[in-house]
Amino acid sequence: MRVEGERVLLWLVLFAHLCSGLANDAFSYDYTASLECLENPHKPQYGGGIILNPELNHGLKGWYAFGGAEIEKRASGGNNFIVAHTRKQMNDSIAQKLYLQKDKLYTFSGWIQVSSGITSVSAVFKTNSGHEYGGAVTAESGCWSMLKGGLTVYSPGPVELYFEVFMFLNPVVSRHNHSIVIASRLFSRRSLGESEDKSVEIWVDSISLQPFTQEQWTSHQDQSIEKNRKRRVRLQATDAHGNPIAGAKMSIKQNKPHFPFGSAISKHILNNPAYQKWFTSRFTVTVFENELKWYSTEPSPGKEDYSVPDAMLQFAKQNGLAVRGHNILWDNGNDQPYWVPSLSNSDLRAAVKRRIESVVRRYSGQFIGWDVVNENLHFSFFEGKLGAEATGAAFQMTRRLDRRTTLFMNEYDTIEKSGKGSASPDKYLQKLKEIQYFLKGGRNLGIGLEGHFRTPNIPYMRSAIDKLAASNFPIWITELDVDPTQPMYLEQVLREAHAHPAIKGIVMWAAWKPEGCFRMCLTDNNFKNTPTGDVVDKLLQEWIRADHPFAGTADANGVFETSLFHGDYEVTISHPSLINSSLIHSFKVAASSTDHISPETGLLVNVSLTK
Repeated sequence: MRVEGERVLLWLVLFAHLCSGLANDAFSYDYTASLECLENPHKPQYGGGIILNPELNHGLKGWYAFGGAEIEKRASGGNNFIVAHTRKQMNDSIAQKLYLQKDKLYTFSGWIQVSSGITSVSAVFKTNSGHEYGGAVTAESGCWSMLKGGLTVYSPGPVELYFEVFMFLNPVVSRHNHSIVIASRLFSRRSLGESEDKSVEIWVDSISLQPFTQEQWTSHQDQSIEKNRKRRVRLQATDAHGNPIAGAKMSIKQNKPHFPFGSAISKHILNNPAYQKWFTSRFTVTVFENELKWYSTEPSPGKEDYSVPDAMLQFAKQNGLAVRGHNILWDNGNDQPYWVPSLSNSDLRAAVKRRIESVVRRYSGQFIGWDVVNENLHFSFFEGKLGAEATGAAFQMTRRLDRRTTLFMNEYDTIEKSGKGSASPDKYLQKLKEIQYFLKGGRNLGIGLEGHFRTPNIPYMRSAIDKLAASNFPIWITELDVDPTQPMYLEQVLREAHAHPAIKGIVMWAAWKPEGCFRMCLTDNNFKNTPTGDVVDKLLQEWIRADHPFAGTADANGVFETSLFHGDYEVTISHPSLINSSLIHSFKVAASSTDHISPETGLLVNVSLTK
């Protein structure tokens, strides 16, 4: 583009946005969590919130015995804590009465120790209508472990906070002295098991329950998005002599977002232009719903057919879609090829080896992640037949064949369910540690959280991700869906996931098929949005604005400043001094950790236009 008699320089400066936080620290959210078992607990988050006497500095004030337990205050190394002993039932413990307010979101934390063994301890809130689990932790003797959880209150009223204990039958993992110790024989989750323990003492300290309004919770999300998903952008137009061009019109459009957001697809997309158009206009990442699974690619022993996933991968590449590899093995015995369950153990071991070598060699380096042994905290088909080392061996073989791709565990009910389930954050991380042991390190491991929600417990979801994030493994939401009659649940979960600083990508489980979707469809059979599809489009407009470029006018210094999501952009500059009326320039907005530009210096892009 030429300008009469002079050059025009467009200066584009990107500055990392440094969030100053909310004015009142009491309203900000603490994303920290500890995985270490410590000699002394940390101070209570939020000063204890609404908990009375959270550090036990005032004797037993506010606390009483729950059930048949006896309680006392003890001290060690200058640290005070409360102990429930002489227990006879799993819920004999300490308790405190609280009053919870309607429509508040509560985040809970506390530090737990037990007198012997390795024990699962849950925080429970007894209401007038039942019990709500606030979270669980794997506690052990000799050190303090952090329990972090939360709950949403829909009906106001009094509650009793107490603790519930289950004992691991064969404890094998300890975090004492800040390290992981794994016994010479690895036990699977099934061999661990749990039982009610009626004698172990429960020690509790640094308890906190902090309420937030919905407005405050939303402000946490906004603050996190500004810090982790966006950057401040400063565009400055000057002439060749460095003089600002005041009044320049700037229209900014995002061409591609950097945050991976997408959905599963089915083979029906291959020959359906309407499906293709609907999907590719919205998403940047996908996963094949069933087409890559073992029962699809080897329906009969030795007769492999990859033609469908090959075609789906080609479609994805042609449309710039990243693909997750789902899955190599599935630990549910009901989801094997029909011929697999009847194999002898030795034949099964050989078949598993052939399966891994076949699928991983074929697609090595072409996926952004592999779900290696799907849902093996819930099921035990392979470990039950091949031994406790079967999962680690599968990861080991996959890494050997594809060293570049992230290898994921993939589980449900880790963030969806706050009770003492088989896939709690602590149990998830314990399994990852076992896999690390086999791999001799954690390189290229990832955390896959399916996200099949019933009624979302958003505070628990956030706290569970906090706990998992402390491991420093990348975290993806991999199979998100909700009750399709409750589209507001989808919006709640998507907003929370997108805002959490530890989440690296989101994939929904909404592959379209003529006969219907697994659970949640985003379109009908004419590719008109369902209510959940409308939620997706609403959020895409907030996060991308691809269909609606937004405009601004340079000030007297030739500057227009805004905040943009990470992504690829183009800006159209118009001013009467431009002979052909406008200039179009492309630029990228990346996280500072990605572009290695400090917040102080920013990223400078010059566009020179000559006569």
